[in-house]
Amino acid sequence: MPATYEEYAAQSTRSDPRFTDWLRERSEPTWTDATEHPFTRELGAGTLSEDAYAEYLVQDYAFVDDLVGTFGYAVGQAPDMASKRPLVEFLDTITDEENDYFERSFDALEVPESRRRDPKLAEPTAAFVDLLGRAAGEGGYAETLAVLVPAEWIYEEWATAVAAEYADANADPPSAGADLPFYYAEWIDLHATPGFREFVDWLRGELDAVGPELAPRRQARVERLFRRTVDLEVAFFDSVYGTDDHE
Repeated sequence: MPATYEEYAAQSTRSDPRFTDWLRERSEPTWTDATEHPFTRELGAGTLSEDAYAEYLVQDYAFVDDLVGTFGYAVGQAPDMASKRPLVEFLDTITDEENDYFERSFDALEVPESRRRDPKLAEPTAAFVDLLGRAAGEGGYAETLAVLVPAEWIYEEWATAVAAEYADANADPPSAGADLPFYYAEWIDLHATPGFREFVDWLRGELDAVGPELAPRRQARVERLFRRTVDLEVAFFDSVYGTDDHE
């Protein structure tokens, strides 16, 4: 894979080579490790242990505040109202619908209040929080998007694949599957809906628009942030099992 986007675009057979496709391909094979992780496969199959999933939700919820803050920062960095509006609407989804999902799932999984509100952060969670802060505070719109795009895109890709597999096997969407607990089914559904997929493609489009115009040094920084995010997604899934080499 070419080391620069300029080389990638020159070699591409597409009339409009996407900057985000170059970033994704530069992140391989870790990208595939993230989108086809055992965690996501077990979640879709309903074989994931509830203890592992409870730990996952606790850790995920622990950096929701930071994720919301980063999206809020992106709203301020966005170039115009047309770009600000989808970010604001997504923030509303995180703080309303998704937050409600977490609370209901914690109740169902009997996660104590103290563990919900003040968990011990796993190493990947702490690293993710740090990365979100550095991307938002030390760069511009492109650097912020370099973390947000893979974080959301990875979820859209694995959830869409899992939902399709479930539908093929059961002739129903995951949210309708009686054999999946709601906290598995709804988490898949939240990230496989047409609305979320459209948002991810829009978010990619924002980075596609600004990325090619960046100076080579900033493009390299954006690539590093993107790849670091992908690395941490894999480490985050691994950590749920209490090991870094779950198979």
